[in-house]
Amino acid sequence: MKKLSIIAFLGLSAIAFSQETKNVPEGREKDKTLLVKTDHAELDAKKKAGEEKAKLPKPYDPKANAEADINKVIAKAKKEGKNIIIQAGGNWCIWCLRFNNFVQSTPELKETVDKNYVYYHLNYSPDNKNEKVFSKYVNIKEELGYPFFIVLDKNGKMIHVLKDSSVLEEGKGYSKEKVKEFFTQWAPKS
Repeated sequence: MKKLSIIAFLGLSAIAFSQETKNVPEGREKDKTLLVKTDHAELDAKKKAGEEKAKLPKPYDPKANAEADINKVIAKAKKEGKNIIIQAGGNWCIWCLRFNNFVQSTPELKETVDKNYVYYHLNYSPDNKNEKVFSKYVNIKEELGYPFFIVLDKNGKMIHVLKDSSVLEEGKGYSKEKVKEFFTQWAPKS
């Protein structure tokens, strides 16, 4: 049985390592490079996303003391009678940057946010995962789609978490109507 196993192994090895050889014209060496198909559309999309990301504002601060910052945000919200939106993500996340830019550059949305919320960008990145802060609001082992949003009342009590922001998307961006509905739904009740 042992001899049969060795013979089978050697036979399979010989087949695995054998190569089809083709005649190569004289004076020309056989090309030994590894050919990898290039998906030009994917490369172009990555390049465009990189260029877009470079132009967008970077609202996340990996060096920030998020716990202290959120305590300040809660004090400000209490004083102003506003709710709090915590946008969780990072400067590495194109959708996080797009959302921030979309809200800041859409007057109707910016007005709704400024009137009803104190806004904070909670960083999640290899530099600073802010696990202690995140664990107050979400299960950090759960799969979350960045950006995701934590809504607090003026006293810092969590009232909602939107774990999948793709529901606010439309095409390659965000829907003004869906985003406005989200902000309006969780605004403080008068």
